[in-house]
Amino acid sequence: MTLLEGLLLAMLIVCAVTSVLSRRLVACVILYMAYSVVMSIIWFLLESPDLAITEAAVGAGITSVLLFITLRKIHELEGMEEEDEHEER
Repeated sequence: MTLLEGLLLAMLIVCAVTSVLSRRLVACVILYMAYSVVMSIIWFLLESPDLAITEAAVGAGITSVLLFITLRKIHELEGMEEEDEHEER
């Protein structure tokens, strides 16, 4: 295993654990996107470009957009803006 593969695997584990332990839904979605991007790089290094493209498109692309739309619908994103304004005062 090369150093790059080891670093990517470590990043994969860190993204998975922190997304589970995070209390903010927006942070969970962003960490999920990072997990998908790292996973697509790993698939590319394993010489499987079809899976890498699929992971990048579906995991980091479409699914993340749908999750952000869902957060917007449940007003989670507006709640963050109100929290930030309240903390500044």
